[in-house]
Amino acid sequence: MGISSLGVGSNILTQDLLDQLRKADEASIITPIKYDIANEKDKQSALNLIDASMKNLSDSINELKNATLFDKRGVSIDGTSVEMSADANSDIQEFTLDVSQLATKEIAESGKFDNKTDTIADDDGSITISVGDQDFDIDYNDSMTLEDLKKAINDTAGDAVNATIAQLGDGDFRLFLTSANTGSNQDISIKDNDGNLSGTQLTDDLSTVQDGDDAKFKFNGEDVTRHDNTFDDLVTGYHITLKSSGLSTVNVTQNRDEIMKRVDSFVSHYNAAIDQLGKMTKSSTDPKERGIFSSSSTIRDMQATVEDMIGEVGGEAGTLYDYGFDVDRDGKLSVDKTVLNAKLDDNSANVEAFFSGGEYKNDDGSTTTLKGAFVDMSDILGEYTKYNATLDQFEDSISQRLSDLEESKAEATKRLDDRYETLKKKFTAYDIMISKLNSASDMFTQMINTQNSADK
Repeated sequence: MGISSLGVGSNILTQDLLDQLRKADEASIITPIKYDIANEKDKQSALNLIDASMKNLSDSINELKNATLFDKRGVSIDGTSVEMSADANSDIQEFTLDVSQLATKEIAESGKFDNKTDTIADDDGSITISVGDQDFDIDYNDSMTLEDLKKAINDTAGDAVNATIAQLGDGDFRLFLTSANTGSNQDISIKDNDGNLSGTQLTDDLSTVQDGDDAKFKFNGEDVTRHDNTFDDLVTGYHITLKSSGLSTVNVTQNRDEIMKRVDSFVSHYNAAIDQLGKMTKSSTDPKERGIFSSSSTIRDMQATVEDMIGEVGGEAGTLYDYGFDVDRDGKLSVDKTVLNAKLDDNSANVEAFFSGGEYKNDDGSTTTLKGAFVDMSDILGEYTKYNATLDQFEDSISQRLSDLEESKAEATKRLDDRYETLKKKFTAYDIMISKLNSASDMFTQMINTQNSADK
């Protein structure tokens, strides 16, 4: 604020007096609006916390209403001869795999070469390498070395066979050919198509070091063979790898760990939401303890809805209480996993239908079509949490209220600015008048004093 000369003449109508009057008006007009703005901002912050907890709860419910949760499989193996994983919704069963022989690769060895740089041919021509039912033609010439041939084989037929050179002794180099795949169908042979190879090391002298054999095992006592040690065609959805000889017992079960993990998440987020709503709606005569939404019917109704839905969802197949869920006197949710596991052991399909919807088999053999308890809960909360639903509309109302209050504050401030600008002008005029009157009064007083002195 600039330096004001108001009141200099009269020393009565000063700027300090105007400031005191302005402060009194602001206390009665502006301050209540500021309090209302601060309160609405507190509500906005509190609603953000509620909104976050409700959306977390909705997400945890959506994870449980998804029927694929019950399709996940766990695999436990007693033994070391096999490894296995199981796809979702594959068969639940226990079986044995007794491995007697692992599948092996075919390995062939050439005859002896003095050096890997030895040339293999006297003139141009080609050879055909056969690996099982696959044939690969490779051209040669009189300058091709054993090393060159190895590279040509890997470049041309690398998906079916691997070529390498090993030095077995002084002046003893051999070409080894190893089939890329296992099984009895991986025989390796080399044919000289033009008869221009320098010797017979690659043809007649080619010998089998290791036969390609099939894997042999018993599945629940029945003999089975496979070309490979890894296969997924024994039982649909089972991915099996044979590791060694021996007996293993495999147990494919429903993945309870994932189910219980999501149940725990739901319980945790439910209790967090209940705790948040309880604090925000608490009634008390003490303003410090009273919840910011204690008088809000919208938030209190939502709180009641969340509390009531635990006992209401489920349709004709019971309630969540029948599946181990319980609510204590403080409204906090818990789950007895022993009860839930017993239900899953007894009839997993019924638990899935109760949670996620589907055909529920009654004790008398009849079936009831259920929507699903967690589907019901998702719909109930959706009335509050979905886009432009109750919580969004409530937030919009707070934002509109804030906007209106800010506008009211601006208008009231402007009115006071205008009012005190007018008062300042009036005070200035009055101050000049008072100053003139004071000057005239001083002059008359001086004249009287002078006259009195002359009369003496």
